[in-house]
Amino acid sequence: MSPDGKNTEPDEVTADEVTADEVTATDGADDTVGEEPDAAQPTGEEPETSTDIESAGTRRSRRGGRALVGAVALAAALLASAGLAGWLYVNQYRPDQQTDAAASKVALDAATSGTIALLSYSPESLDQDFTAAKARLTGDFLSYYTQFTEQIVTPAAKEKSVKTTASVVRAAVSDIEPDSAEVLVFINQTTTSKENPDGAFAASSVKVGLTKVDGAWLIESFDPV
Repeated sequence: MSPDGKNTEPDEVTADEVTADEVTATDGADDTVGEEPDAAQPTGEEPETSTDIESAGTRRSRRGGRALVGAVALAAALLASAGLAGWLYVNQYRPDQQTDAAASKVALDAATSGTIALLSYSPESLDQDFTAAKARLTGDFLSYYTQFTEQIVTPAAKEKSVKTTASVVRAAVSDIEPDSAEVLVFINQTTTSKENPDGAFAASSVKVGLTKVDGAWLIESFDPV
C-alpha cells in the first residue's frame, strides 16, 4: 500500500500469460529444427554409360590377351633353349662321358697302336711304314718325326738294312681330359741289321701325350721316362 493509502503491489502474472510465452518460444524452436536440408546440387558430371564400361573392359581384355600371348611365346623360347642346351651337354659337352672308362680305353688304344707304328719299320716298306705312323701324329711332333725319318732313319735303314719291331708290354692312362690325355707306355723293341742279324733287344718306357683332333686321338708328344 502506498503512502496515500492506495494498493501498490505489482500485478501478478497469470498462468495463461506464462503459458502463451512458453508456447511462442517453443514454436520458434520447432520452426528452426523442423527445416528440411537443401537437396544436393548436381555436379555437372555425366554418369558412365554401359557402353563406356563395355569399351573399357574390351580394351583391358585385349591388353591382357596380348600380354598372355607374349608370356607364352617367351616361355616356349626359353624351354626350347633349355632343351638344346641340355641335349648338347648330354651328347657333346658332358665331361664325365668324355673322361669315363670308355673314353680312357679309346685314348689308351690310340697311344699303344701309335707307339707301335712309330717304332716299327722295315727297309722294304719304309715309305708305307712312315706314312702310317704320321697319320697318328699332330702338331710339332709330326713335323719333327717327318724330318727325323726322312733325314736320319731312312738313309740308315736302307744302307744297313735296319728293321725294328716294337711291342707294348703295359700301358696305363695317367691323365685324361675331354680333349687331352697322357698315357704311360712300357715297350719292348727288337732291332736287326746287316751288322747284327741276331738282333738287339731293348726295353723302355715313354709318356705319350695325346690331343683330340676332329674326334680322334692323335699323338702330340713322345717323351722317354
